[in-house]
Amino acid sequence: MKPSPVKSTIDFEQDGLQHGFLKLPHSHDESAYGSVMIPISMVKNGEGPTALLTGGNHGDEYEGPIALFDLAQTIDPRQIRGRVILVPAMNYPAFQAGKRTSPIDSGNMNRSFPGNPEGSITEKITDYFQRTLLPLAEWVLDLHSGGKTLDFLPFCAAHRLEDKQQEQRCAEAMRAFNAPYSMMLLEIDSVGMYDTAAEAMGKVFITTELGGKGTATAETVRIAKRGIRNFLIHEGILEGSPDLSTSIHLEMPDQRCYIGSESNGLLEMKVDLGEKVQEGQLLAVVHDHQRTGTEPVPYLSQLDGILAARHVPGLIALGDTLAIVATVTASP
Repeated sequence: MKPSPVKSTIDFEQDGLQHGFLKLPHSHDESAYGSVMIPISMVKNGEGPTALLTGGNHGDEYEGPIALFDLAQTIDPRQIRGRVILVPAMNYPAFQAGKRTSPIDSGNMNRSFPGNPEGSITEKITDYFQRTLLPLAEWVLDLHSGGKTLDFLPFCAAHRLEDKQQEQRCAEAMRAFNAPYSMMLLEIDSVGMYDTAAEAMGKVFITTELGGKGTATAETVRIAKRGIRNFLIHEGILEGSPDLSTSIHLEMPDQRCYIGSESNGLLEMKVDLGEKVQEGQLLAVVHDHQRTGTEPVPYLSQLDGILAARHVPGLIALGDTLAIVATVTASP
């Protein structure tokens, strides 16, 4: 395979705090010899483990970028043992446009792994993560929220894995992050995901969903910042004591958790996020918004649990995820 066209302006082996870019040549109408410039920071203090912290995998999710741009400015190398690599906005073109996917090639970074050094802009960036950044790290945290089309309870998540020892290490890191909710997550589609790529390398990988609706709140940003600090302390990279509170443990046992819309129309939720639901309970109805006098289409919960996510904004389309129901469990 050809070398990556992405070049880093920082030295990953140099001690101290560095700020720079991942530079990817991109010739386009406004710049014949232009480049995509992805901000990156790294702090290193001697020998020790490496954590890779990322946000902006999707460009309309903001808790990760806010928390990581802030951390890059405030982190003290003297309190670090090992190395922390910060990429606040992985899919930088999407982040600049405020969209889930790249405006250059419509690439969804979190469905593009392992990437391709000769592919699209998004595939070239994912290839650099796959072959350069992920191999540097033992610990990986990728910060997400619901973007413009979903709203989530604020949770940190790990996945069920075939390697149960690896799964246990991931679950321990999830608990250490200490979001208000901790989720053993079942993805609706894991092919091409950053998560899957990291886990296949044996990394301790955790992720988050911290709200959504295309914005960030003061509370969800506080959860992100506190969780990052707890995560780094758990790894033994950052000095200090964790800031811990109660976390409710959730599970997604199977695809019944996902309620998909089979109609176009106006969404009326009958349950709010965090509320308990029972199997067969009415979660929402979708009204026909093109004519009056028609019966709304009902959507029922397929299992007992709580409402963990819902569609936003008010209009919904055929095939959209309408709601996600998770079960409350003991700590994994």
